[in-house]
Amino acid sequence: VSGYSLVIQARDSGTPPLSSSVTVNVDISDVNDNSPVFTPANYTAVIQENKPVGTSILQLVVTDKDSFHNGPPFTFTILTGNEEEEFTLDPHGILRSAVIFKHMVATEYVLCVQAKDSGKPQQVSHTYVQVRVIEESIHKPTAIPLEIFIVTMEDDFPGGVIGKIHATDQDVYDVLTYTLKSEQKSLFKVNSHDGKIIALGGLDNGKYVLNVSVSDGRFQVPIDVVVHVEQLLQEMLQNTVTIRFENVSPEDFVGLHMHGFRRTLRNAVLSQKQDSLHIISIQPVAGSNQLDMLFAVQMHNGGFYKPAYLIQKLTNARRHLENVIRISAILEKNCSGLDCQEQHCEQSLSIDSHSLMTYSTARISFVCPRFYRNVRCMC
Repeated sequence: VSGYSLVIQARDSGTPPLSSSVTVNVDISDVNDNSPVFTPANYTAVIQENKPVGTSILQLVVTDKDSFHNGPPFTFTILTGNEEEEFTLDPHGILRSAVIFKHMVATEYVLCVQAKDSGKPQQVSHTYVQVRVIEESIHKPTAIPLEIFIVTMEDDFPGGVIGKIHATDQDVYDVLTYTLKSEQKSLFKVNSHDGKIIALGGLDNGKYVLNVSVSDGRFQVPIDVVVHVEQLLQEMLQNTVTIRFENVSPEDFVGLHMHGFRRTLRNAVLSQKQDSLHIISIQPVAGSNQLDMLFAVQMHNGGFYKPAYLIQKLTNARRHLENVIRISAILEKNCSGLDCQEQHCEQSLSIDSHSLMTYSTARISFVCPRFYRNVRCMC
């Protein structure tokens, strides 16, 4: 308990008795009676041979139950095991290499490290750090080529995470880092630690080939990353058709079915080879395991096929389409249970271009805007 607040009353013996109160605050000052605590109690670490001087090996974590003036900053000292000064320990508790290690010279070091707090008198604790020296990388990293499709409204792409590079290395202790060639950093970024690809705002329509590489510290391997950006036209939204799939997640659809279904769908609905199929968005149906895919078909002269025409084509080819993935329904009007009786049910779609959904798999990533259906009864 760091303090108490007492209300004390004095009461006299007169008639009537009179009284007065006063508040007394009692602060409990801290005594440095707790030693620093290492978490975990002892450490093991690994460093590969031939790593440059100054390579970070380990971060020590120390806490202290005393108040701040009796705790950090801590003073770290290597007491034993560093007689040849192979290691340095900075004020933040980061253990670094001071030499270039060779596996043939020594395979293991054991250091005794002391942490001293800032109290008076100072309290100390000790931990042991076992450092293993292993052979340098012998395997190159391997990475899966990534293709990214971005669908956005005209000149209204807000930016964000659009995919993730998947890379592995057979050397167990290798740490992989990712880099993007500098001239492309005005449009994209790559997280150096986890390989996430971030697109900045305002991407133009077209195809981008990213110059990305992954390194394990010894080997550097290029990765094929291609980004396709398609900007939607407002007229597309007025001529969309929805195909609803059964028992499929967005990631499974993107990773397993999208390429095959797109090819089959083109064969089913395109009247001429010059026509263009546009997948506008995919989105889970709330409260179910279904998935909606919005698409429109543009004629080679620039116009769009009407939904009724596309639905007729889809209905005729439904059995063929279901060889790829099970279809629950083909929707043009989706009135969500509205009973319009003698009136007409009108549906409109709205796109939230600033609410992007990213469905990322190892090989394909699909980024599209969220959509909303509005339905009402019309005379």
